[in-house]
Amino acid sequence: MSAFLGIDLGTSGLKLALLAEDGSLLAEAEAGYEVRRPHAGWAETDPAEWVAALRTARAALPAASIAAVGVTGQMHGAVLCDESGVPVRPAVLWPDQRATAELDRWRAIAAPARDRLANPLVPGMTGPIAAWLATHEPDSVARATHLLLPKDYLRLTIAGPPVTERSDASATLLWDVVADDWSSEAASLIPATLLPEVVSPSTVVGSMEDAAVIAGCADTPAALLAVGTVDDLQINLGTGAQVLRRVAHPSPMASPVTHLYVAADDGWYAMAAVQNAGLALDWVCDVFGLSWADLIGAAAGVPAGAGGVTFLPFLTGERGGLAGPSSRGGWLGLRASTTRADLARAAVEAMVFAVRRAAELLGPLGPAVRLTGGGGREPFVRQLLADALGVVVRRVEVRSASATGAAMLAARAVGTPLRPDRPSPPETDPRPNPALEAAYHSWLDRAPAA
Repeated sequence: MSAFLGIDLGTSGLKLALLAEDGSLLAEAEAGYEVRRPHAGWAETDPAEWVAALRTARAALPAASIAAVGVTGQMHGAVLCDESGVPVRPAVLWPDQRATAELDRWRAIAAPARDRLANPLVPGMTGPIAAWLATHEPDSVARATHLLLPKDYLRLTIAGPPVTERSDASATLLWDVVADDWSSEAASLIPATLLPEVVSPSTVVGSMEDAAVIAGCADTPAALLAVGTVDDLQINLGTGAQVLRRVAHPSPMASPVTHLYVAADDGWYAMAAVQNAGLALDWVCDVFGLSWADLIGAAAGVPAGAGGVTFLPFLTGERGGLAGPSSRGGWLGLRASTTRADLARAAVEAMVFAVRRAAELLGPLGPAVRLTGGGGREPFVRQLLADALGVVVRRVEVRSASATGAAMLAARAVGTPLRPDRPSPPETDPRPNPALEAAYHSWLDRAPAA
């Protein structure tokens, strides 16, 4: 029986999923690496650490007859490589803020062309990063011949030419959604000769040990593929949170507050992103010396509204209509009687409120949402989310969803459609909670304008 390998290059760790032809998970493995912050607002990783992580994780998998390999990974960011495919400097990642001033160049693009980018202007996207590098590190840019997305660089080290595909290209602020190609106006703001050829996600670009290697796709559409295409709004709750809705056709948007990207099946999806979801709760855990379970336990013991305390989770700024890139975090409404449990409750509520606000940006919710990601494993979080949204929450458990989606895409590319196991726990029904509703509106009043 043939197997299919999915590789997911995350921000701080790489995951592998090995699937059988019947969709069952044969094995999985992972390895971590560091996100370095040499200056305030910077986020970088040495791409050599990604390659080493792949080698480590691969060695942990059992021997198998692999028919095809799919690669997915973190969106945005930039890797500058020379003609031999060797990085000329560390990779710049999506949380990076250094290119904020470069966004003025995008604002100066004439409205019709800027509207066809159909995405909020975010400094961690590939285009603004490339513009910053061209201005501040011209020597690095002069040595480079390719500008790649993170997963495209990793795939280049495995097999194939230096190409990208439409799902990642559409998330660079360099993509014209009407022409479905690079935007000539946006590309003029960077060294456009560095832009790679764009292929379909299912294109076979090379081979690894007799296994076909496909172009792959970005991590969010890979996870969408693993979960399955449905009409329900989908929420992925992890370090960040993504609220997703399928879109029939792309169209230009003036001053958009949500994103519009190509899906793995060549359709489109709208996304409202929350950078500071589990990331903010991890920070709270570190500050208080609590485990995740301790934090949730403390929050669950406090009534809705956290005694009037509001937490703003925007530790790394935000994007789109949720808050601005320069927004920051903090607790508001503190009293002498405020307890650590109140602060914990306010933090967990803030994560749920940020997700609700993101969902509202995409329009009416419908009767139910589908929930994925590690942040939704706790029953308390699922109930709080159902109560805040006022809809049924259906959790779909797919382990290593992005890696699984990459393996599925690889299998389809070589003519083997497969469906992964998708065990689902019981649905979580909403419970009316006026105190929680009041706390949400208080949070909106205190949150910074985008």
